[in-house]
Amino acid sequence: MAKIHEVTSLLEQLAPLRYQESYDNAGLQTGDANAEVSGVLVTLDCTEAVLDEAITKGCNLVVAHHPVIFKGLKQLTGRSYVERTIIKAIQNNIAIYASHTNLDNVLNGVNTKIADKLGLQQQHILVNKPATLMQLVTFVPVEQTEKVLAALHQAGAGNIGAYSGCSFSVTGTGRFTPSEQADPAIGSANQAEQVQENRLELLFPAVLQGKILAALKQVHPYEEVAHYFYNLENQNQEVGIGMIGELDKELTEEEFLAYLKEKMQLQGLRYTSIGSRKVKRVAVCGGAGSFLIKDALRQEADALVTGDVKYHEFFDAEGRLMIADIGHYESEVYTKEIFYDAISKTFPNFAVLISEVNTNPVRYTF
Repeated sequence: MAKIHEVTSLLEQLAPLRYQESYDNAGLQTGDANAEVSGVLVTLDCTEAVLDEAITKGCNLVVAHHPVIFKGLKQLTGRSYVERTIIKAIQNNIAIYASHTNLDNVLNGVNTKIADKLGLQQQHILVNKPATLMQLVTFVPVEQTEKVLAALHQAGAGNIGAYSGCSFSVTGTGRFTPSEQADPAIGSANQAEQVQENRLELLFPAVLQGKILAALKQVHPYEEVAHYFYNLENQNQEVGIGMIGELDKELTEEEFLAYLKEKMQLQGLRYTSIGSRKVKRVAVCGGAGSFLIKDALRQEADALVTGDVKYHEFFDAEGRLMIADIGHYESEVYTKEIFYDAISKTFPNFAVLISEVNTNPVRYTF
């Protein structure tokens, strides 16, 4: 049987905790990481009703998009739904794990799911996140270069967009003198040595630094491995918020709204006034995404699909962008499918279930 930390490690490969926003509280919220998994229930929100469902179905791990513990708790008396949910989880030995803004900020996360539901083509992240990349520089004997590169690529270095195995090398002369305490792979104690070496440079996601260094040291022939890590300000093509892409064909605004309601299975939505514009280029952001209005305009989107848009924020479209507020729950409910697909493909030995509880606190009347 798999343990809870094995499942959460998989989820953190998909959406590293380092990518969550500073205000967030993603990660394991309750439970013993070393406990064996009896079953996993995936949900958008973890509520008392969801825990009741987990108990009934024999699941001791609930994976949610929204953290149930978001602000600091000073007491556990059961006076709020958050406190009651935590108490029930602890009493029934149920672990709760949340993957929130870190899942918003990765390719193949929340916003890719929306874009896929809408059939958007030529997708890319709307606002890329800077300062999440690093560069490795190291020096390797010419004859060992391919072996070291293969190990670094295997560890995740050298992937840039649609390209893998990316590196730069230049040949030079390495000089060193081993001491009496050294055990050199090349040369002898107290003898100056010169070796033809390649200087290697590779980019990689900063979250992989430990893994990259371990791979380098494991395969490098030298006792002392000369290397440098540099933090980069470059924008990361695979990390950031929102998504933008294009529909197969232009739609009128009325046609787009009907298409949106069908594809996202909406009861209703709020939107800016309809004009004569055509909709082809569409930006999306799960949850509350009105902060991306200016970015959507900058990238010449015809429409922005998101949730939780405030009254005055609709004015920011300035007649150049259709804003469609489909609701917070409605924009993120399919996050459950991301969790389900990732976990069930890797762990076939226990049940992974999609919660049947509608946790949307908002009701509509027409």
